[in-house]
Parts: sequence; C-alpha cells; structure tokens
Amino acid sequence: MTSGRAGDQVDRPDPGGTPPRVLLLVTAVTLTAFTAVLIGLTVPVTLPPDDALPAAARFGIALAAFAVAQLARLRFRTPTGMVSITWGEAALIVCLYLVPAGWLPAAALLGTGLAWTGMSLAVDRRPPLEVLRIAASLTAATALAVAVATALGAPLLAAPTPGLALALIAGSVTYLLATACLGGATLALRHGVAIGPPVLAALRGKLLMFVGNVAVGLVVVALVEADARWLLLLPPLLWLLQQTYRHRLRADQERRDWRAFAEATAALNQLDERGVASAAVTGALTLFGAELVDVDVVRGDGRWRRYRGDASGQVRDREVGPPAPPSTAEHELARPLTVGDVEVGELRVRFPATAPPSARERDAVAAFSDALAAALHDAATHRELRLVSARSSYEAVHDALTGLVNRAAMLSKGDQALRQLAHDHPVALLLLDINQFKEVNDTLGHAAGDQLLRLTANRLGTLARPGDLLGRLGGDEFALLLTSVPVIGDRSAPMAYALRQAREIAERLAAPTEVAGVRMSVEVSVGVVVAGAGTADLTELLRRADIAMYQAKEGGGSVAAYDSARDAASTDQLALLAELREALQADDQLVLALQPAVDLATGAPTGVEALIRWRHPRRGWLGPADFIRPVENSEQLGAFTRYVLDKALAVAADWAREGLDVPISVNLSARSLLDPRLPAEIADALRRHQVPPQRLVLEITETVVMSELEVIDEVLATVRAMGVQLAVDDFGTGFSSLTFLTRIAVDELKVDRSFVIRMAESPEAAAIVRTTVGLAHELGLRVVAEGVETAEQRLALAELGCNAAQGYHFFKPMPADKIGAVLGTLRESAESNVFPLRADGAS
Repeated sequence: MTSGRAGDQVDRPDPGGTPPRVLLLVTAVTLTAFTAVLIGLTVPVTLPPDDALPAAARFGIALAAFAVAQLARLRFRTPTGMVSITWGEAALIVCLYLVPAGWLPAAALLGTGLAWTGMSLAVDRRPPLEVLRIAASLTAATALAVAVATALGAPLLAAPTPGLALALIAGSVTYLLATACLGGATLALRHGVAIGPPVLAALRGKLLMFVGNVAVGLVVVALVEADARWLLLLPPLLWLLQQTYRHRLRADQERRDWRAFAEATAALNQLDERGVASAAVTGALTLFGAELVDVDVVRGDGRWRRYRGDASGQVRDREVGPPAPPSTAEHELARPLTVGDVEVGELRVRFPATAPPSARERDAVAAFSDALAAALHDAATHRELRLVSARSSYEAVHDALTGLVNRAAMLSKGDQALRQLAHDHPVALLLLDINQFKEVNDTLGHAAGDQLLRLTANRLGTLARPGDLLGRLGGDEFALLLTSVPVIGDRSAPMAYALRQAREIAERLAAPTEVAGVRMSVEVSVGVVVAGAGTADLTELLRRADIAMYQAKEGGGSVAAYDSARDAASTDQLALLAELREALQADDQLVLALQPAVDLATGAPTGVEALIRWRHPRRGWLGPADFIRPVENSEQLGAFTRYVLDKALAVAADWAREGLDVPISVNLSARSLLDPRLPAEIADALRRHQVPPQRLVLEITETVVMSELEVIDEVLATVRAMGVQLAVDDFGTGFSSLTFLTRIAVDELKVDRSFVIRMAESPEAAAIVRTTVGLAHELGLRVVAEGVETAEQRLALAELGCNAAQGYHFFKPMPADKIGAVLGTLRESAESNVFPLRADGAS
C-alpha cells in the first residue's frame, strides 16, 4: 500500500483515457483487420454457374449473420470488466459454408462494426475507439479462423462430410481462442493485470454457448443442404436456446458472486481500520468489477481518511476533507456507512461507463456497505478498547503525577530485578525525601507542590542510569534502585559508590529552580542501603533505607548510610530468620496447636484451626507474634507456608483414617498469595496426603483486598476452583469489608475476637457482630466467632444466629496427639452429625 498527500495525482479519479499500451494494441489489431480485408477481397472467387444467389446477396447474408450474432449477445461482469459472449461461431460456420472465404473478413468488419455502433448509441455509450477495437478484433479473429478452416478443406457449398465438419469446428475453435485472447489482452493492458484471469473467465463463461454455437452452425449447414425451408423452424428453437444460455450464465454468475461476496465480507473481519478499509477496497474491486473504489473513514476526532483502489489492485490512502455530495452519474454508486445513528464513513464504487450497475448489483453494494460499516465500527471500538486497556495498564503501575513507576510496581519490578542477579551481587537502594515539602504546599499551594514533584522526578530521570529502577513511593518520597554497583575486592566499595551517587543526586537536585514564580533550591534527605541481591527483598531494603533516611534528617546532613546498629529489630530478626531455617529442617521445633470450633446448636465440631508454635531450643516457646512478621518479610515465607500446610494435612489425614471428617484451617499470609505457584503446591500436598480439597480451609485477612493485584485474585480463584474453601479471618477489622466480599468468593466469615469480647459493654461491637452474622446469612456463608471466653458470650452469639464459635470457653489450642480424642467425644455427644461449611455444589 502507498500513501499520497492532498492534491497528489495518484488520488484523482482516472478521467477514462485509453492507456498508450491499449492504443498500441488497437492500432496493431486494426491494421491486421484491414490487411485481412484487403487480402481477402483480392482472392479470386469461383461460384457455381447455376448459383441461384447473386454474389451481392451472399455477401449481404454474411454481413447480416455477423451483425445478428453480435446483437444477440449475453454479458457478464468479471473482476477486470464486462465480458460479452455472442453467436459468433455459429455465424462463422454458416458463412464459411455459404460465402466465399475471402469475403468473410470484410463482411465481419462491416457487420460487427454496424452492430456495435448501434448498441453503443442505444445502450453502452462506448467511445468510437472502443467500437473500432471490437470490430477490428472480431475481424482479425474471423480472418484467422478462415485461414485455419480453408487450410483443412474447402467449405464453400461443400457436401456435408466429416472432413467438412472438422474444418468448420477447427475454424470455430480458432475464432473462440482468438477473440478470448484479444479481449483478455485489452483488459490486461488497460488495468495492468495478468492476461490469464480474464481469458479464463471468458472461456469459462463461453464454453456452453460455444458448444451450442457449433451445433447450431452445423445444423444450419445440414438443413440448407437438405432443404432450406427447414430453416423456418429454427427461430423459436434459437430463442429457447438463447434463454437457456442466459439462465445458465446468470446462475453461474450469481453463484460466483455469492462466493465472492462471502469471501469479501469475511476479509473485513479484522481489528484495525487500515486492514478493514484495504480489504473493503480490494473486495469491492473484485466483487463488482469496478474501475475505482473509495472508502472514506471518519475518525473519532472528526478527521477523514480515504482509502482508494483501482483495477490495478493498488490501494492508497491519505487524509481528506468530508466527502463531496454523491455523483449523479449512472455508473457511480455512493453509500453512507452508518451503524445505528453513528456515521463511520462512506463507500463509493465507480463501475465502467459502458457497464452501469444493475439493480442486483445496487443491492449487493448496499449489503456490502452494511457489512463494511459494522467492520469499521468494530475496528474503531477495538482501537478504543486497546487505548483504554493500555492506559489502564499504564496507570496501574505508574504514578499519575510524575509518570514514574508507583510503589506497587517498584516493589514488583524491584524484586524481579533482584531475582535476576547473583545472590551476593551488591545492589544499592536510595530513598529520597524532599525537605520542607509541606511548607511549599502550605505556602504556595498544592499546584506548586505538584510542580515541584514533577521537577524532581524529571531531574532524577536524567540522573538515573540504564538498568536503574526509579519510582515515586507516594507523597514526597522517591526510590532509586541501583543494580549496576561495581563489584571489586574491597567490601566497602559498593557502599562508597552508592554514597557518591547519593551525594551527586542531592547536589544536582539542589540546583536553583523556579516553582510557581518563586526561585528556590530543592533539598533532599537520602537514605542509602547496600546489600547482596539475594539477602533481602525490596520491602526489606526500603525499610532499611527508610531508617537511614531518618538518620540523615536527624543528623542534619543530606545523605546517610544504613546502620544496622541503630536498627533495633534488624540483628535479632536476622538471627531469628537464620534459626528458622534450621527449624524448618529439624522437623520437631515448629509444632501445631489445634483449636476446634463447635456448632453452637449441636456442639459438634465444625472445624479445627491449625496454629503454629515454635519450640525454640534457646528462646523457649515462641508464639506467632514473635516470629510471623519477620517471616512474612523474608524469602523463607514460601518454605514456611509449605511446612505448615504439610503438617496440617498430615493431621487431617490421620483424622480421616479414624473416621473424623473435620475440616482443618490454615492461615495464609497476604504475601503468599503473590506466588502464582501456590495453587499447584497446595494441590500436590492434598494429593500426597490423600485429603479431599473440601477438608482444607485457607484463612485470609481483609488486608488482601488492599493490594488489588490481579495475581492474588487469580491465585484465590484457582484454589477455590480446586474445591479448597476460603475463610475471612478477623472480619470487620479491615478497611473495605464489603468490597472484599464482592471481589473474593468465600465460604466462611470469622468475627474478630475484639468484637466478641466487647459485645456485652459496647453497643458498637455488638452491632458489628449482629451485622456480620446477618450479612453472612444473606450471602449463604457460615459465620464463626473467635475468642469466646464466657457462657454469656456463647449465649449472645447463639441468639444472634451465629453458627459456630471457638475460644477458651470451649477449648484451648492443644497438641495434635490430643485433639483426635476431643473431636471423637464431641461428635459422639452432639445431637447431629458435623455440618459442612457449605453444601455440595454451592458456589
């Protein structure tokens, strides 16, 4: 495809002039025809002395036969133009028998010339040069056919014999091939296409009529030889034969047209405007045999673009103004392209002036226009959806004000960058905070504050090197992750490099600038931390850098390095994490403490929550509050989660062997849900322990909803599709409880213990419990109250319709070797069997 500018000659309609190559062909064929006429008239003629017809009468018969054969034409349209098929072979056979061969070129020139001149004046409006081309082509074909037929025999008034039939048939085949080739050559030269397709189209359309023509010609010869009066019976039969030809030709043409229409409309099924418009131009040229096709498309901003194609098959496009009013010319059709009340463009099809569109073709253009309008509308809609999707994807990971990556993307991309580096490869994180930013906002306004943030982001962007990750964490905080820290023998070199970078950035940012008309210097505090890529994730690096940044603020300097001695939690947490790695391998330090939940109506066990305890060899017994938080922020979270899950499912498998089908609950960290491998790991554990998925309940907290990361939704949806049940722990304490339930399909709500304990003295707490129970019932969920410590609390919960509860009032968490007996006792003493968390088939 090529493009042109406004005013280019390539985009102006072809005025209809004859190409030089066609003129050359017409000249050659015309000279050949007149030469054949002159030669034929000089050939001596010998007629029988007792001939009843004078020579002039025989010449007149030939002239009339050639003229009538052309007037009884049938026409059909091809991708390269209109093709006419006639009774020419029948006329040729009759004339070869009745008229001296030398006269036939002259008779053909006069007869066909008169016939086509009359048809042009009455119907076609063909230019004189086109009439001359047709007459000359038919004359040249006649001369060639005469030469072949006379070479095989003397057909003039010869007795009907197989030899005569062979000569006449050979002349007819020659005439057919010559006319088809000359017509195909003209179309090929005029439209710049290959000669093969138009020749094959003409031969395919003419084949049946050719056989009939030859048969009619031979029958006429036989009847003339037998008794010419029999010819009076021919006109009705020829009329019926002509109608048969017409019907067969129309049926074939409609079958090809419908096939072409289906292909052309199927080609419109594309997702971009250019592809649809180009396919429409190409399809319309082929389908309608048009000389010129324009598809004008209106864009969403009101601009128009024109896609134009001609019979050469080349499609060009350019911007144009709104389309001009449709032409009144009979051979041009213009259709507006609309979908409902929405205008999407216009289709213009210019047929050859000698072959204006029929009523059927007008209907076909209308149907094609409707399909094109729908395809263009779909392409425009898809383009808008792509833009919206791209914009949404961009906004999800970028800060709207500065264009830098936001906090979530910084964490995700930062962790990904760390994983791609060697474990001990040094990386540096710089955390920057603008000093006195609040004063700028308060004094000059938030618009000035936004300007200052954009200015800082732009300067940082120019200072960042390829491979660095720069983001805005929120407010006036920026982070820069340096992954190309030099690796040399000196262990202090990475920190020295990072500090130099930090000081250079602080100095560059301090260069005077103007904000809201006020000249100022941007001063920042920078916290710097250096660590091996595999020793901490970005969350931990940000925590350390945040400590360093506040050290810089407190010390009055602009840059400070992270000092682990001033991080009260860091050394102990690092040691704890190292000890946890050993505990995960020891298999006897991390133990389960199991607490059953009971049905408030029947006393039957409804489930068991698996809590983890650490029997530390040096620190003694540690509860979850002592080590869970460091684990969640470390790379050991995955191994820890798999360990607890394996222990819990092993206990559940033991229960199943004892006939206790009680679900077991395991708490999941929000960070665990960021791992797309989690569902496969859960499925593997269930399979190894042969525990049905519905016997595992995963407890998640409402803080999961705050991330709104797609990976979390996908992990939860996959786990739940496996049959594993989901429970919301500490329900009511999160920021968006109701929003959470619309995002994540769950099976159980667990009322936080803080509300249960305060139910008696706090109307607000009681209202929250009552609302939670009511909401659970409306949604078809079970509700379990946590932290029940008194009989009064149990009674109040039962009155509110709470299904089940757990707490010290019922049982304290107990070891795995004791809970089996407790569950058996509860089951035996209950009034009914264990109620499932959700009915089979429930969503």
